[in-house]
Amino acid sequence: MHHLATIQTVLYFFYLTLIVGSALVVLTRNHTPVKTLAWLTVLIFVPGFGLFFYYIFGQDTRKQRLVTKKYYDKIKNLNFNDLVNEPEVEVRPECLNLVRLLQNNNQSPILQGSQVEIITSGKRMFEALVEDMEKAKHHIHIEFFIFNNDETGQLIKTVLMKKALQGLKVRFIYDNVANWKVPRKFYDEMQEAGVEVACLMETRFPLIQSSKINYRNHRKIVVMDGNISYTGGMNVANNYSINTQWEDRHVRIEGRGSHGLQVAFLLDWFSAGKNWTDFKKYFPPTPVYTRNLMQIVTSGPYSEYSNLLQAAILIVLGAKKYLYLQTPYFLPTDSLFEALQIACLSGVDVRLMVSKKSDSSYIDPASRSYYEDLLKAGMRIYEIQDKFIHAKTMVADDYISVIGSCNLDFRSLETNFEINCYMYDSDLAEQNKNIFFNNLTHCKEVHYQQWIKRSKWKRLLESIMRLFAPLM
Repeated sequence: MHHLATIQTVLYFFYLTLIVGSALVVLTRNHTPVKTLAWLTVLIFVPGFGLFFYYIFGQDTRKQRLVTKKYYDKIKNLNFNDLVNEPEVEVRPECLNLVRLLQNNNQSPILQGSQVEIITSGKRMFEALVEDMEKAKHHIHIEFFIFNNDETGQLIKTVLMKKALQGLKVRFIYDNVANWKVPRKFYDEMQEAGVEVACLMETRFPLIQSSKINYRNHRKIVVMDGNISYTGGMNVANNYSINTQWEDRHVRIEGRGSHGLQVAFLLDWFSAGKNWTDFKKYFPPTPVYTRNLMQIVTSGPYSEYSNLLQAAILIVLGAKKYLYLQTPYFLPTDSLFEALQIACLSGVDVRLMVSKKSDSSYIDPASRSYYEDLLKAGMRIYEIQDKFIHAKTMVADDYISVIGSCNLDFRSLETNFEINCYMYDSDLAEQNKNIFFNNLTHCKEVHYQQWIKRSKWKRLLESIMRLFAPLM
């Protein structure tokens, strides 16, 4: 018995030491208070696994060199925006603050005259993409978070290999964590055909490369011949191409807006350790098709600021009449949550559309934990019933539209590599607004008086899951 008591005492002190030591590690990392509390909760309840997960996912290495010094210095000294050569344009006063913010925090030039198609159907998206790739004559640059080894992935892969064999420069960037099930042979076959393949923030050994695994490349970029490009929320997978219960959004850009996506791709290519010279040929002169203006904006671990979060807050606080939002995952940062409340209380018509049931069961209750305060402030919330909404969009006051890869959650707004297209055009805003209202036919509105009557167990679950929102 004495021996057993001694073992129990040792284990108790080991457990206590593990908790205290782990807590000190988290506290000395200077996370935001919200993230610190979330990690402390994990460490206290599951000290062993909690420390392991913190080591893999919790470290903030934005200020560390996540690429080698050689390539970091090259990236730092590159200024692709000089190649865009965009003349001075007149920006309407309502958009000026946002334009200036994105010029200063992300060095995003204002790009004029692009022809834009807003794509809502995966079928249309991949038909158009294949057609444009087939017509490419000089180069194809392609980058996706998910690129599955299914019928859709094989279709795009086949076209890429075909164009490479024809002599075009074809460059491909993928995320190896998101595509861990894709066999190495898939990429080897592309390389054998002449496709240049790179992995941004590659993680082969998670325990050794823990500083990288937390930062995923969530961007979706395709650029052909420096003139036609695509970005948005769709990945390369059957879910997006043939699943009619999947609501998403993408843009096809023809003209100078493609130069913005080209800059983003080239910087990612360098970040992946690749190199080449003679950049100018990837920024050919392009016609001016329309009078619309746009900016292509990225955010990620290399960014000095949280570019997309700052832009979202400014749009929310700058809206005068209405603001309509769509996102698959709604886990706003404290600053964005406060901004949304301010907009609602100021009389702006703020509406949020999410899925009744997303593809992540643990995120749903955390997301719903924000409903009550926002409904009370005046926000109108809609849950789409028969589809999963994967679109990431904002439209405000008939002149600002945003479509891209960034969800309204902590991970997209603060951690991942993301990209959004900011469009300043009344026709495109009208299109986005109409798409939002068309989606309402599949939605059920959440009403405040009904919502506050939900069970105590649901409230408890929501509150518990909200503690972990910064980690999701």
